[in-house]
Amino acid sequence: MTEESLSAAEPTFIQKSAAEVIGTFILVFLGVGSAVAISASAAHNEGGPAGIDIAAVGLAFGISVVIGAYAFGRISGGHFNPAVSVGAAASGRLSWKDAGIYVGSQFAGAILGAIVLFLIALASGYNSWNDGGLGANGFGDLGGTNIVGAILVELVLTFIFVFIILAVTDNRAAPNAPAAPLAIGLALAAIHFVGIPLTGTSVNPARSFGPALFSGGDYLAQVPIFLIVPALGGAIAGVLYPLIFGKHGGELARAGFSFGGGAKGSAQDFQWDSQASAPAAPAAAAAAPAAPAAPAAHTAQSTHAAPAAPAAEHAAPGGADDNSDRTIVSGGGQQPWQQPTHAGGEGELPVYEQDGWRWDYAKQEWVPIEQ
Repeated sequence: MTEESLSAAEPTFIQKSAAEVIGTFILVFLGVGSAVAISASAAHNEGGPAGIDIAAVGLAFGISVVIGAYAFGRISGGHFNPAVSVGAAASGRLSWKDAGIYVGSQFAGAILGAIVLFLIALASGYNSWNDGGLGANGFGDLGGTNIVGAILVELVLTFIFVFIILAVTDNRAAPNAPAAPLAIGLALAAIHFVGIPLTGTSVNPARSFGPALFSGGDYLAQVPIFLIVPALGGAIAGVLYPLIFGKHGGELARAGFSFGGGAKGSAQDFQWDSQASAPAAPAAAAAAPAAPAAPAAHTAQSTHAAPAAPAAEHAAPGGADDNSDRTIVSGGGQQPWQQPTHAGGEGELPVYEQDGWRWDYAKQEWVPIEQ
């Protein structure tokens, strides 16, 4: 296997899980770390400028997501947030099994980040158990609103965040895909500007759980709100987005809540980079169209990567396909895709087929070949 084929291979699930662990660690360490640093400084200096503190923490979380998305989006999709993974699964873009493993990885990364922050805080003379928590979320005496306000603000803010993510990672928004992480990071920063004075802003169950472990019993008693409500907000966004705007064309066959239709695709369809874009529309019938992208793994049960784009194989005149008036492009293997040299009939487009799927020019997507 060549170095080029290795670099283009589908990431393994271990690699995806590792990306979620590292990405969530970065999010907690930088985002929550900025809040801890401000709290530690305020404890020693008797307070500080609250407005600047809110902006600093909000931007730290937003920038952390941008960094993680650009670094790991090609590997795992760059969720770093159980609410995002639940929303992706509810919308049909990620299998529920994969979502569960993603969530476990995210909690592991958040706990690791909180452990490192706790040790750094102790070394700096700040004991989070006694001095105000480790950037944990809270309400009532531990926040700026009561339990009802906390539920409403976390539900709405998480819904907004996940809904925006589903919109900017939609295959139909492919031209803007390279800028998607920036849009998501800015959205998260704006969300923190609203949520920090009220609950400290969760919108991420893993981000809430890790710091709560090192913030004392009162924060731990309130953490269930920040585990359940953001997950619910993400699920609502995942259900409503395809209902309002339609499927994006890369849904898995056994994911989401099955809104009808022949869903297909793979977990890699839910990404924050340009590789998630849909195939370009073909040229006019008279001209030879550009070959569409090869189909992704077709079912949620698939355990292997999608085959490389096949080489063109034309029916030979006089053979078994002598009566065919179509150009068939089919097969598999590691050969590079080759443009057909002719269309079967004047004004006709070549037929692209691979592994039981055919490119539908009208729908602009791969559809299963009728048996």
